[in-house]
Amino acid sequence: MNRTEPLVLGIESSCDETGVGIVRGSALLTNTVSSSMDEHVRFGGVIPEIASRAHLDAFVPTLQQALDEAGVTLADIDAIAVTSGPGLAGALMVGVCAAKALAVATGKPLYAINHLVAHVGVGVLDGGELPDNLGALLVSGGHTEILSVKSLTGDVQLLGSTIDDAAGEAYDKVARILGLGYPGGPAIDKLARQGNPKAIRFPRGLTQAKYMGSAEEPGPHRYDWSFSGLKTAVARCVEAYEAAGEELPVADIAASFQEAVVDVITAKAVLACTEHGITNLLLGGGVAANSRLRELTRQRCEAKGISLRVPPISLCTDNGAMVAALGAQVLMAGAEPSGIGFAPDPSMPVTSVHL
Repeated sequence: MNRTEPLVLGIESSCDETGVGIVRGSALLTNTVSSSMDEHVRFGGVIPEIASRAHLDAFVPTLQQALDEAGVTLADIDAIAVTSGPGLAGALMVGVCAAKALAVATGKPLYAINHLVAHVGVGVLDGGELPDNLGALLVSGGHTEILSVKSLTGDVQLLGSTIDDAAGEAYDKVARILGLGYPGGPAIDKLARQGNPKAIRFPRGLTQAKYMGSAEEPGPHRYDWSFSGLKTAVARCVEAYEAAGEELPVADIAASFQEAVVDVITAKAVLACTEHGITNLLLGGGVAANSRLRELTRQRCEAKGISLRVPPISLCTDNGAMVAALGAQVLMAGAEPSGIGFAPDPSMPVTSVHL
């Protein structure tokens, strides 16, 4: 097996994207994604059973398309990598079973990969080797986390996370309240450009002194986020306008909500970086596509002398290329394959880079 520039096939099925990516070392050959998002629109969110069935339907065509685009065959592949967690249990099961079947049929080694760390590993495909003193801010529909990455393949620590809704989840719920449909992120981002972000002062969760503490004596949630109260505040705001019979300033509410989200995310992420000696930050996850989040993260990183790397949007959302990229890094680091005895872990901790 080639351990210097391995040809790795990555499989991602943790939510509603069926992703198959192929990399050679740190070079991207193809990133093929089939999304079932349209099937979830009428429900206002991802329905796990529908997502799982969509993965079953999409996997073989997506795999074939990826192989064709990369110009390789399964016989050429050196190893297979698959998301084993975290994610939706049924959706993970489809990808893991498919990967195990391929591994058994081809005799190729199989690596079980952490979905969240893969969002960091994708950085090697756009900008080369990851720098030292690295942190990662992951913002998506299911996760909002700040990580310290001492070693991509062996030492990743969680510094802070949301204690309730993820940022993307809050966007979807607020979009529903405002009648903007699903997915909520793009709709609110677009509408917010027409509104006043200072029109309404929505709460910034877990920013009170009792939660923050100090650098010397950190509070219980110094680097954590909470968005459930913000979502409720938006709902109460809408109710107040409706009760008064006034026209709803949808753009102002969207802009003010978005500012509350990105303000607290970036403030706490940069605080964690400065207090943990992190001088390089990678921004990833589907919500990294949000224009205001990218803008404010860049501004605050520049103000603190932190270098920011943001992969292309196609590599920020869930995809197989990120799984292949991390799989290749793990393989090149000399790790042994996972075999086929592992089970998907919907709540796999970020400290487990691979199984």
